[in-house]
Amino acid sequence: MTLEQAYHNTRKTFIEICSDLKTEDYSVQPEVFVSPPKWHLAHSTWFFEQFVLVNYLDSYKVYEEDFSYLFNSYYNNAGKRVLRPNRGLMTRPTVEEVYKYRDYVDAKMTLFFNENPSEEAKAIILLGIQHEQQHQELFHYDIKYILGHQPTFPKLKNTLNLKSIEVPAQWLTIDAGLYNIGHKGDGFCYDNELGNHKVYLNAFEISDQLVTNEDFLEFMEAGAYDDFNLWHAEGWDYIQENQIKSPHYWHKVDNVWHHYTLNGFVKVNLKQPVKHISFYEAYAFAEWKQMRLPTEFEWEIASSHFEYGQLWEWTNSAYLPYPNFTTAAGALGEYNGKFMINQMVLRGASVATSSNHSRPTYRNFFHPQLRWQFAGIRLVK
Repeated sequence: MTLEQAYHNTRKTFIEICSDLKTEDYSVQPEVFVSPPKWHLAHSTWFFEQFVLVNYLDSYKVYEEDFSYLFNSYYNNAGKRVLRPNRGLMTRPTVEEVYKYRDYVDAKMTLFFNENPSEEAKAIILLGIQHEQQHQELFHYDIKYILGHQPTFPKLKNTLNLKSIEVPAQWLTIDAGLYNIGHKGDGFCYDNELGNHKVYLNAFEISDQLVTNEDFLEFMEAGAYDDFNLWHAEGWDYIQENQIKSPHYWHKVDNVWHHYTLNGFVKVNLKQPVKHISFYEAYAFAEWKQMRLPTEFEWEIASSHFEYGQLWEWTNSAYLPYPNFTTAAGALGEYNGKFMINQMVLRGASVATSSNHSRPTYRNFFHPQLRWQFAGIRLVK
């Protein structure tokens, strides 16, 4: 597949996954960490306009000067921007105008591809494709949060279904030794995966399965949400302050646990992996089982021995730079490095992840209290 084909396929995919939305769905922002679908569509378009067309297409005329202010996310080098909590206040530009913006930029990108872009420009286009695919996954988190906090629990056209775990977990033994960590080879990776280095690991055993809803329900019924001994102090304070007693989207109806999915409000399938839990909950569950979470290095080395891709998996590793990590100059240097504080690493992929993002070295990261992303648990002993 050519770079141009990959670009247009990615852009088309975002339109397709939004096809079941109603106009009223596009502008809602119920929480600071949730971005409206309209904003995702416009921001991913602005990325190509700002970093490719403005810089490399001599004849390019910006679609609308205000859009950089409205749809820049966190790139300080690219100028001022709307504060993140205020993204849901923008009823203008309209949804129709955002789609016109996408069409305009796509047409200009087609012209640019015909001009035989430089290798430097191609590298930024590739990053833009990966960036838009990340936003497609974030869209699924956000639209589920938007619809899952409405009283009628609306359904959405959905193919993101987890597989049931029908066989008991087996424990895989990984020998002690010195292992290589980080991305190698010519394929795309993010800068936070670079800095291939050696890490010594003690021998450990890791489960070949994710923790299921049935497993987690046992934890709940054992009173673990009320046992401060299992929790980090910060995690204990957080669940007390927010009255958390179950995974996100779970509700008990007539003494039976149900949860919201994009297929609607249904009974919890006990055989599926538990999801929508914070790092705090994952850690406490591991403590309750008298086990632990893997480090990101243990996960990377063990990952060739098990199947992943259902859910992102919390690790017990803080998000920190690898040896010799360097930040690129300018706005694109803000992509990863400045977030390497107060966040935990997740490894693997989820059912909402683009297939080309599923690699053992991919380092996802979130704040430990967040639960709206598609995340689960794998244990180590």
